[in-house]
Amino acid sequence: MTRVPPNWPAMSLAEAHQRLTAPGAPFEMAEAMVDGHPMRVWKNAPPTLREAFLAGQAHGDRIFLVYEDERISFDAFARATLTLARWLAEQGVRKGDRVAVLMRNVPEWPVVFFAAVLNGAVAAPLNAWWNGEELRYGLADSGAKILFVDGERYERVEPFLCELPALEKVVTTRLEGREAPQTTALQAIIGAPGDWAALPLLAAPALALSPDDPASIMYTSGTTGASKGAVQSHRNSVCGVLSTQFAVARNFLRRGAPIPPRDPTKMRAQLVGVPFFHTIGAHSNLVPSLVNGIKLVMMHRFDATRALELIERERITSAGGVPTIAWAIVEHPDRAKYDLSSLELINYGGAPAASDLVRRIDEGFEKAMPGIGWGMTETTATFTAHSAEDYITHPESAGPPLPICDMKIAGDDGVALPQGAVGELWVYGPNVVSHYWNKPEANAQTFVDGWMKTGDVARVDADGFLYIVDRKKDMVIRGGENIYCIEVEDALFKHPAVLDVAVLGLPHRTLGEEPVAVVRLRAGFTATEDELRLFVRDQLAAFKVPVRIAFTGDDLPRNATGKLLKPQLRALFG
Repeated sequence: MTRVPPNWPAMSLAEAHQRLTAPGAPFEMAEAMVDGHPMRVWKNAPPTLREAFLAGQAHGDRIFLVYEDERISFDAFARATLTLARWLAEQGVRKGDRVAVLMRNVPEWPVVFFAAVLNGAVAAPLNAWWNGEELRYGLADSGAKILFVDGERYERVEPFLCELPALEKVVTTRLEGREAPQTTALQAIIGAPGDWAALPLLAAPALALSPDDPASIMYTSGTTGASKGAVQSHRNSVCGVLSTQFAVARNFLRRGAPIPPRDPTKMRAQLVGVPFFHTIGAHSNLVPSLVNGIKLVMMHRFDATRALELIERERITSAGGVPTIAWAIVEHPDRAKYDLSSLELINYGGAPAASDLVRRIDEGFEKAMPGIGWGMTETTATFTAHSAEDYITHPESAGPPLPICDMKIAGDDGVALPQGAVGELWVYGPNVVSHYWNKPEANAQTFVDGWMKTGDVARVDADGFLYIVDRKKDMVIRGGENIYCIEVEDALFKHPAVLDVAVLGLPHRTLGEEPVAVVRLRAGFTATEDELRLFVRDQLAAFKVPVRIAFTGDDLPRNATGKLLKPQLRALFG
């Protein structure tokens, strides 16, 4: 039984946005010129990551980072960060220099990130899942001056470090018995995490930072070619500080309830389900949590049983990350054995989610609400925010954009199409990056007068809710008819035996392309290819039904953000 009250919505989206952003309201907006373009910005957001760091420092002895048996307070984190920031300055790191961080989610990761940006350097988080050649590309492309790397990743990069002329120093951590000659140990600079609270409290670097100074280079998912480094400014990076709060406040107004005052004594906790090197991990989790005093609980690697244990032990209020993680929590066979009563939100993003996941969360949890957002590395994570009753009643939507953001559905000529039409999604706002690093051709193709062409095929309904239909590169065109893979995947997800699915196009001599699907079945369930094809035919037009369905017993290949790696799946069809 859905938890949507019968009188919902008590207020329109437009009125809720107007009330929350009015002069004097907590989400008041202001006008700013960003890269020569006028934009709405959060008036009360920190101007730069320096102010975000100082806001986090004010939370003192409250616990900020939890990793295995390590528990680090906001104060201890600040002391380690400021110590490392001074060391970087002593090494000659100056404004604009790139500092690469290549680690799994460990407490040292945010220390390195903030130490770099406090010096005016540009943090360059590299994908910890990349192989050696991909890491060689990232280090060379960014021109990193210093690399911070953990033991496992050091083994991947060590063979070619001498081939990077810009790289002056390598700092290692968590070597776990590995040898790393001619490197500096991070522990020799700041000590082990348990020692950080005893470090001296240094002053933040006396450096003038502008909101539009570059803060980080984050590399795109790279599912269809070499990754591009999106250059994220301080302004881009702090937009997320208010975004989640705004969505929660809007939910109260939409259900006709007063917004409760913030309780400073309540400890909120988030289970970190995505890597910090991804923009969701950094800008939806790390930066907002630092400013707002939220405890971040990290896992060595995601394990659903361990996640349930941590939700119970740490009184987690928000969990998720990407849809596959949310599914793992929702479908765990022993879920009822754990006390999950602290959960208020199961949220995810980074990849499309089946609408059935919303129903499962709505029906399966007493208090926890579902939440999703649409965004990209290039939008510095959240662009639309969608949760609670809005999401339950619009389960196939990515939600409305934040009030600081604009979007349009455009044709190939860039002209906005009528409401309800399907076209390419273009986005505009202070969270949208202005360019890629060292990619002039891609910049010319992607950024137009402050707008960014996303490559997503989408539509917007009469109420302003965004619906992502497909990626332009993933859309199957069969005999001139568009087939949106997400639509077919969602139809297959509704079958009770289907655990995971990917739809893709294969070349056809006369039709151009035909749709095929790869399906993983739930444990203990069976289904045949004909059965699933008939199931889709009952929901969609005949030309959208996959002509072939391959079954696999393995996890479907995904990148760190949960996006399907469809080129790898084509091998299943010869």
